[in-house]
Amino acid sequence: MLWLVVALLAGRQMAVVLRQPPGERLTDLETWIGENGVLHVTGSLYDSDRFTGTPFAGLVLKPLARTAEQNLGVAWTFGSLLLVAALGLVAARALPGPVSRRTALLAAPVAISLLMLSLPVRNALHLGQTSILPVLLVLLGCFVARGERASGVLIGVAAALQPTVLLFAVLLWLTGRRRAAVTGGTAFAACTALAWAVMPHDSWSYWVHHVAGAGLGDSADHLANQSLHGALLRFGLAGPLEVGLFLLLAAAVCYVGLRRAVRYANDGQLLLAVAVTGCVAVAVAVSPTAWQHQLLWVLLAVVGRAGERAADRLVWPAIVVLVITLPGKILLPNTPVAFPVRDNVLLLAALGAACAAPFLPRTSPYWQRPIATDYAVPVPARWSRVPLLPFWRRVLSRPNLLLELLLIRVVYSGYAHVRLAATAGRGTAEAHGRQIHSLEKWMHIDIEHWANHAVVHIGWLKSFFDYYYSTFHFIVPLAILGVLYVRRPADYRWARSTLGFATLVALLGFWLYPLAPPRLMPGLGFIDTVHGVQDFAKPDYGTLTSMTNQYAAMPSLHFGWSLWCGVMIVMLAPKLWMKALGLLHPLFTVSAIVATANHWVLDAVGGALVIGLGFVLTHVLAGPRKLQPVADRAAGAERKPPHRAAAAEATGETVSSKT
Repeated sequence: MLWLVVALLAGRQMAVVLRQPPGERLTDLETWIGENGVLHVTGSLYDSDRFTGTPFAGLVLKPLARTAEQNLGVAWTFGSLLLVAALGLVAARALPGPVSRRTALLAAPVAISLLMLSLPVRNALHLGQTSILPVLLVLLGCFVARGERASGVLIGVAAALQPTVLLFAVLLWLTGRRRAAVTGGTAFAACTALAWAVMPHDSWSYWVHHVAGAGLGDSADHLANQSLHGALLRFGLAGPLEVGLFLLLAAAVCYVGLRRAVRYANDGQLLLAVAVTGCVAVAVAVSPTAWQHQLLWVLLAVVGRAGERAADRLVWPAIVVLVITLPGKILLPNTPVAFPVRDNVLLLAALGAACAAPFLPRTSPYWQRPIATDYAVPVPARWSRVPLLPFWRRVLSRPNLLLELLLIRVVYSGYAHVRLAATAGRGTAEAHGRQIHSLEKWMHIDIEHWANHAVVHIGWLKSFFDYYYSTFHFIVPLAILGVLYVRRPADYRWARSTLGFATLVALLGFWLYPLAPPRLMPGLGFIDTVHGVQDFAKPDYGTLTSMTNQYAAMPSLHFGWSLWCGVMIVMLAPKLWMKALGLLHPLFTVSAIVATANHWVLDAVGGALVIGLGFVLTHVLAGPRKLQPVADRAAGAERKPPHRAAAAEATGETVSSKT
């Protein structure tokens, strides 16, 4: 099944590239080998800033120009996907041992899938870049080539295509493979000298005029340049101060990163050592420019094992996969305080892999057997099929805060994108609005018009509901999740899952039943107190459409989330007055969404239904919220037969000493 996923991803990547108009696909490749490409015309490779490769890369590509021109698109994309598959297979074979049989079976398809989904590969396929080849050559030289001479030649050729890769010769020297290091340096020098002899003017332009290609391509302070030099420029530094600080930081990162890489190589984790060296070479220190399509080394660092506890073991891989597959705008909110992190998220991941991540040595007692996780035991359910997923067990300890924030942000960003994409024609949404309005009139609950006009004439009440509608929708749920995270982590996991399921169910409502809210229904006389007067002659309703889907009214998540907050407070608050105060939030919210003409009354009913479904799904899949007391769990463990106790210990089902 995983290999089927690989095939589907490969087909999708080819389709995405080839469906684009000829002028928009493989744009970098077109400038190299197209009819008017720099490799196809007389003159220097660097007369324009479109070609950013080394002179040796130009020398290698020139004989392929005529062939590639005839098959621009299909052959190049398919060949690039083959390189990705080869890269994944080599990386899977290079995992540090001992490797279980299951890991050996799953490693190759999982590695190829992650590579295809990664931002560097997607950019390389879209632009027609050759950045996958140097990474593959290095891996072949380190793990496949027989003999130090062949290994050095492969790394030297890779360095001739991408000069910063020459840092791997230093790694070879420091790990005792000095003949391979010398051969690699010699191969690099020979390839560079050959290009210099054939194209002296281009070689002078690249190595001297553009300082080893650093002045080619986009400006160095562009967001795509994920190097220390680019980050310092984005922070506003310039001139000798910036250059001196860059050189100082680069030297420090090289020293720390190479020491760690040598330690991992001597420990038998050569793939991790290669990944760390690649992060130092391309993404961090050696190169003043590191474009997004050159950062595959960050993904290879996922093989490092960080954390002594089983619950923490997946934190580093999850963060790496999120960072390498999703843009920074999805990972972090669009607020100025988050810009320094969001704009440099790949650089920070590379720095973490090179200098900070606490990867375990293979001699650690926790390498194969991390500290087991303490799981909560729910009370027995009334039905034998609950929980439906018995392996879904709540953990008593708190989840990793960084990973939790990232996941919440990613899920919400996905929700916002789907919600915005679930659009329909204005006519359909207004027809559904008339259906809802007629149904409410038949049920005698059409109070929206009366409430809207009553509030408009009371200034302080209008201001209160406008502010409540715009502000408390996010503040209260986040505050409740924060309190549960700190005070009741087991209940936090259950509550978070409930809210997530309810939000996913609501997306189906937005998609299947687009509905115009009262404020966007022409002829009914509603007043939009929050957004102001709408121009019904314009179907897009101005700039609001670019921020959110105006027809995602059914169900109302404003009320649904507020009802979730009320239920959480009533269930978990220790004091009666707290429970009563918690009920005020859904009451104020339903009053606000109706009085401001942003929702129909039946939208609130829909919001209540999806929240109910969220609770039901969580109960059916994961079991009841209530947990067994500590004494009962301890007694159950004592009564457990010896063979079952051993099995429970092997799977991490240990008795907790605290709730």
